[in-house]
Parts: sequence; C-alpha cells; structure tokens
Amino acid sequence: MKHVLEPYDITRESEMLAPLDYNRRSRLKDTDRIYPAEIINVIRLTEMEKLFQVRIIDDTDRERFTFLPGQFVMLEVPGYGEVPISISSSLSHKGFIELCIRRVGLVTNVLHKTKRGSKVGIRGPFGTHFPMDKMRGNNILLIAGGLGLAPLRAPIFHVIENRSYYKDVYILYGAKETNLLLFNYQYEEWERIADINLRVIAEEGDANWTGEIGLITDLLDDIQVDPGSTSAIVCGPPVMFKFVCSRLTEMGIPMHRMFVSLERRMHCGMGKCCRCNIGSTYTCLDGPVFDYWSVLNLKEAI
Repeated sequence: MKHVLEPYDITRESEMLAPLDYNRRSRLKDTDRIYPAEIINVIRLTEMEKLFQVRIIDDTDRERFTFLPGQFVMLEVPGYGEVPISISSSLSHKGFIELCIRRVGLVTNVLHKTKRGSKVGIRGPFGTHFPMDKMRGNNILLIAGGLGLAPLRAPIFHVIENRSYYKDVYILYGAKETNLLLFNYQYEEWERIADINLRVIAEEGDANWTGEIGLITDLLDDIQVDPGSTSAIVCGPPVMFKFVCSRLTEMGIPMHRMFVSLERRMHCGMGKCCRCNIGSTYTCLDGPVFDYWSVLNLKEAI
C-alpha cells in the first residue's frame, strides 16, 4: 500500500517566520577572523597585572568593531599563541579596547614584555553579556574580587554613562592584599558620580591602608536595598560566588537576577576545542555570563 505524504508548509517553521538577520553571516565570519592590531599603551597596575590599550589597525574594521559588557576577545601574539581576555573598557571608546592581563603563562608572559607599537591579533568578540538593559529601573550591586574587577569594569562604565536608567548603585571590591587592588587611580572618579557608592576592602592591610579590613561579604552587612528591584553582577574567583551569592540570597535577591562570569574557563571561544565544556554546556558559546540559578545547575561549574 502506497502512502502519500501531505505537503508541508515550511514557511510555518519558526526560523522562517523570524525576520531575516542579514548580518548573521558576516558576524559569524568576523569571529573566526583575526583583526591585525597594535598595542598603543601599557599601564602597570600591580606586579602581576598590566592594562593594555589595543587598537585595531584598519580604520573600517575599527569603526565596525563593537562589544557588550561581559564579552571577551581572543588575543593573539604571533608565533606564541592566543589567550581569551575579557574586555575591560567602555563601549563608548571606539578608538581602542582595554584588556587587563595577568602574567600567568607563556603567552601572557610574552605580552608583559611587549611595548607600545607591538603588533597583535584580535578575534571576537565572543560570548554572552550582562543584561544591562533588563536591569534598567533596578538597584545595581556590582561586586568584584581580585582580578574580577577587570570584567566588571565594562558594566561599571555602562552604568556610569547611563546613570539615569538605574536606581541606587553600589560598587563593592575586595582583594587579599592592598598591593593587589586594581584600578585604584579610578576610585575617586567613580565616587564622584552622583549616587554611586564605592566601597573597597582588603583581607590584609599595610601601614598606609586606611580602608576597611575583612572579606568582600562583610561589605553586604549594612546595605539596605529592596530585593524585589535589585540585580547583582559578581565577578572574581569561582569560590567567591558561593559565599557572595549565598549572602545575596539571604538578602532576598532572586538567583535569576544574580549574574556571574565564568570567563576563566574560556579557551578557543568557538566551542571547537571542548576544553570549556561543563557536561553538555560550552561556556564559550552559552556563556561566559550566566545567572546564578543556571550555574548551580551546572555540575562542577564552581
């Protein structure tokens, strides 16, 4: 017996009903493309970290390059390899991007020896981003530990440049020692912005330290916010997420409004090397930004 299949209207598929994205092909090509770039400035932050200002050489490519807070790029040193680095600058800086790099391996050691004018390559940007638009109208807690201030810097700039969209804003930053604090030359600038509350704490202080001593969670003890209209971004070592996010949960802030970055798991940025996967989740494709509820459901994510 012969069965005749009824004709199927493919135009009913969701992919066909969605508006055409004419830029998708070019975006996919761009992520696998290396932009020739040069280092235009190097700023020493600590003994282990430097801030690199990197400029894409081609005028057209430089103008069309854009990113969102929380995304990262692959930075290539020709002949040595490439490393994933979170973008640590304002979206309004069109002439260059800033990358805070810790000296921890072969490529980063070579980078720390480079000078102004050195040529590098950039791929990206990659990954998900912090949902700054969805946070509009909320109180914002921007919390960082150690090197976590580097990826947090982009959302800080975004909030400052769009201050009227948000309610009370707190920047809470902690480090193990005072000589490990990053971007201390900007603290006064951030404090001068209306209604932005900056608090910095160190676990160990030196003779010149007049700030607070303790853990980053100590800074949450006297913060009073409406948990129903508060969002939080937490960046730092993964072990910090458990303590900070547990404290935020005690304050009544829902886990789906806490956002963390797993940028330390990044490798190739395109899901090809399989070194960033947690189970079936590729953090370079599905992340690095996740809400905390999703992170708790990813075994061994933190």
